[in-house]
Amino acid sequence: MKQSMLIDTTLCMACRGCQAACKQWNQLPAEATTFEGTYENPPHFSGRTWMKIVFREDEVEDENGKEQPRWLFSRQGCMHCSDAACEMVCPSGAIYKTELGTVKIDESKCISCNYCVRACPFNVMGFEREDGVARKCTFCYDRLVNGYAPACDSACTTDAIKTGDRSEMIEEALEKVAHLNKNGNPKANVYGLDEVGGTGVIYVLADSPEKYGLPKEPEVALTTRFWNSLFRPLRAVVVIAIAFGLWSNHASSKKLQKKDK
Repeated sequence: MKQSMLIDTTLCMACRGCQAACKQWNQLPAEATTFEGTYENPPHFSGRTWMKIVFREDEVEDENGKEQPRWLFSRQGCMHCSDAACEMVCPSGAIYKTELGTVKIDESKCISCNYCVRACPFNVMGFEREDGVARKCTFCYDRLVNGYAPACDSACTTDAIKTGDRSEMIEEALEKVAHLNKNGNPKANVYGLDEVGGTGVIYVLADSPEKYGLPKEPEVALTTRFWNSLFRPLRAVVVIAIAFGLWSNHASSKKLQKKDK
């Protein structure tokens, strides 16, 4: 059964409980952050920040035609795409689909090439330099296989996050959008149905995706598809070549450091 997560942004109040729960469950260390003009904290995804609440300030017309300020909030992280660019571009096979349809990284196979981070059309993957591995939201696979909802879902107090069978989540999302359209919000829409083959994270949005910082038409780059079709049969050879190149660069840098000393 393919699992999906439904994010109803109209119910999100930006409490960041989900963000804290993700950190706690996955034992992710804190990061030193800076204020960059928004209330997002941390401001960027990384190997230590797998999901975060996105804040977007917007304006909307009231009944009298006057512009009124409003906030758009959403939980964002790995989308667990059906056509996962990170999986396609990974030369070592470290990124794979689980039996639940989620996208996972086997850190023991990661060769630190960083291709997956660059290929992600949503820019939600991080690279942990200290350990030399790519990391991202795991959809709390360890919880799912034991019958528990992801940590972010369990922590959400407004039911803005729900997890279940993909078909059921889509049905619920479509029903909610139909209700919003009928009751004064014609811009409400569902995001994730068809994007990059359909994503494991489905959104109910009150406005266009761009206003939430989501790409309107995310695509897997042609270079990524080319890499996947051309090099997948030769993966073992490619991995050895890349690993040797990385090792050579590392060894060369060490020699230069010794000379400088």
